[in-house]
Amino acid sequence: MTRLYSVRVTSWIARQKKESTKPHEITNRRHTPTNMKIKLLFCLLLLCLSLALPASAESTVPTPKEVLGFQPGEDRKLASWEQVVEYFKRLDESSDRVSFQTIGKTTMEKPFVVAIISAPENLARLNEYKDIQAKLADPRKLGPLSRRDKAAKELIARGKTIVLITCGIHSTEVGSYLSSMLIAYRLASSDEPEINNILHNTIILLVPSLNPDGVDIVKNWYDKTLGTPYEGTEPPELYHKYAGHDNNRDWYAFTQVETQLTVDKIHNEWHPQIVHDIHQQGAFGSRLFLPPYMKPVEPNVPKQLVEEYTDLGNWIARELRAKGFQGITTDSTYDAWSPSRAYSHYHGGVRMLSETASAKIATPIKVKFEELNSREGYDPKKETRNFGPLWRGGEWGLGDITKYMTTTAFLLLKNAAVNREQWLQRFYLVGKQAVQAPKVNELHYLVIPPSRNSGRLTEILERAGVEIRYPQPFSADGHEYSIGTAVVAMDQPYGGFARAVLLPQLYPDLRDRTRHPIEPYDVTAHALPLLFDVHVHSVLHPLSLKDAVLPETGSNGGCGDGYPPRRAVYRASVPSLDEGWTRWVMDHESRCLNYLSIGDKEIRQGNFQKDFNTIVIPDQPPATILSGYKTLTMPPELTGGIGEAGVKALREFVEAGGTLVCLNRASDFAIKQFKLPVVDIVEGLSRAKFYVPGSILRIELEPDQGLTQGLGKESIAWVENSPVFELREDSTSSVPVSNATVIAKYPQVENPLLSGWLLGAELVKGKAALVEVKMGKGRAILFGFRPQYRGQSLATLPLFFKSLECGGSAPLC
Repeated sequence: MTRLYSVRVTSWIARQKKESTKPHEITNRRHTPTNMKIKLLFCLLLLCLSLALPASAESTVPTPKEVLGFQPGEDRKLASWEQVVEYFKRLDESSDRVSFQTIGKTTMEKPFVVAIISAPENLARLNEYKDIQAKLADPRKLGPLSRRDKAAKELIARGKTIVLITCGIHSTEVGSYLSSMLIAYRLASSDEPEINNILHNTIILLVPSLNPDGVDIVKNWYDKTLGTPYEGTEPPELYHKYAGHDNNRDWYAFTQVETQLTVDKIHNEWHPQIVHDIHQQGAFGSRLFLPPYMKPVEPNVPKQLVEEYTDLGNWIARELRAKGFQGITTDSTYDAWSPSRAYSHYHGGVRMLSETASAKIATPIKVKFEELNSREGYDPKKETRNFGPLWRGGEWGLGDITKYMTTTAFLLLKNAAVNREQWLQRFYLVGKQAVQAPKVNELHYLVIPPSRNSGRLTEILERAGVEIRYPQPFSADGHEYSIGTAVVAMDQPYGGFARAVLLPQLYPDLRDRTRHPIEPYDVTAHALPLLFDVHVHSVLHPLSLKDAVLPETGSNGGCGDGYPPRRAVYRASVPSLDEGWTRWVMDHESRCLNYLSIGDKEIRQGNFQKDFNTIVIPDQPPATILSGYKTLTMPPELTGGIGEAGVKALREFVEAGGTLVCLNRASDFAIKQFKLPVVDIVEGLSRAKFYVPGSILRIELEPDQGLTQGLGKESIAWVENSPVFELREDSTSSVPVSNATVIAKYPQVENPLLSGWLLGAELVKGKAALVEVKMGKGRAILFGFRPQYRGQSLATLPLFFKSLECGGSAPLC
């Protein structure tokens, strides 16, 4: 209405000016000089009025195309991170609905940003809404128990639904960071009633990318290969410096800078009711996944949140189908088991994962109906209760991806706005239930005695908002606890997070109709005390505790050897997540491990004995190490792996006195290529016979070995696609079995499973998990597990560091 009135007034003034210049108007009409002055004054008044009236938001807010030079969603067009930041700066400057903030720096020193979008009157009162959220999240802040419901009702009447939209954590999934600009533009510019209702009733926290570094890594590679046979391939490097794709597995360990910034400055400040996490999936399945998630759901996720994401996901799916969208699935593919992907599920909010089908980065593809593949829970060629309507195939590109993403996002925002009161009410009820006192014989406390890594564990809990008390010495259930013991009470808002990460997991034994194990979406264990080698005790009754004053503790130092790097980490042309985590551990968990990276070409060339005394080959399939990318799939300089020349060079390196450290599947590479007297006894077994999909197993350490000196008798192993060793010499062995030594093995009698899921436990009992083989003057160290798993397995870092010759007299790092 405002815009229409402004246009009409301006047009009328222009018309009057034009008519007043016509000679016949002056001679044929009776206009006195006084009348002319009055009319001109009136025209000037109307002109001033028209200028004072606000123009529409749409006419003043720049479109993405005006800043980027193309419309997000156009085929073969990607924006750089600098362009994305510039666009949001322009929105901030031109719209009173947008507040754009830089909240820190990424791993590679790029700005990490968030846009807060809402009605202007809401943006003027952000601190008030933060305060409302904090009180609803922790009902203890509302006063005595008898008054809380009334106080909460008053806050709910005033509060807004807080929606966090996160994009681009996986940087090859380019649709979401491009969609962020389309979403922001419509919110900043549109005067549609639906948009105005969203702006009035919600506060939207929009993160254009959770991995800005990866935006440029992917764009630079895509632009470099555009128009070549390699267009649309993924870059030959991790798209997060350290974590690669695993940056979305860090929401409970908080190892990466980007995770820390999001948790500290967005989640914990705003306590969002809804987190919309926008992703892409494979190209040959459904066009879109929405919750509800498949079973199992982690037991500490509140039932109210399960109901909420189920209702919201099903509602969005129905709305999309009514609008003509096809190929939509729910209750399939993705589970809600691991807190590593769902911080909000333990902080009162629902995680609404959406997964849209991919193209070849920004290059469109053609998909035939018969090429569509089933995923767990649906068949894309059959319409069922949780899948449909059928998508018959055809061309699929960025425009399709952004259309699905933006439509889904606005439906979610519509629901958040229309049901504002319900979202806040249910958020309060989750917090209310969390702070209730445990019943008799229920878990009251988790107690963490002080130990080498207990401080790291409590830092994680505190970052997640978990309250920790450090009482004076006390006793409970026959245990005496010294000063420095951490006590976590369960009657607090985020007690569920503490239970989820501090207690062992027992993943359900899920089978299909043929009794074949159903593969979980991700790993099955996340017990941080086991990974950290920290003991945690459960207390099932109240305690009387008095707080103590703790002395300040300093740094434990580190090796700091100061010598030039004598170690190398193999960085294959085919990116390896484990290689990234290996570098992260060596960069962040120790100051004694100087190292360089060494690639396929350098290994093939050989003659690196003069440069290194230790080389690490991180977890990677043996075929990938040997052969790398297949020819014709990537530029020639990136294909071929280390090849036979590299195998020969590595053998010569070890025999001349070097140490080769192989992690997990890389051990199978060394066994076969060097013809070692070691056999992987589970190689080739079906899942029905042996299956460990990311679990924590117990291992026993052999005493009086170089790698185990100073360590205890037992430790743990993170087992995932892992070999299990038996020393055995045959006619092909190039090294006698007497040269092989077992350093760690699985228990002979008891079940080795500590947390997660293990099928075929009898096969591994008494078998080796860590072996050292002497070759000439050197040695190959074969880990049958990942000792530096995702930067979390602190329990086995001493074994890893000792294998890298950190130094016998130096403290463990």
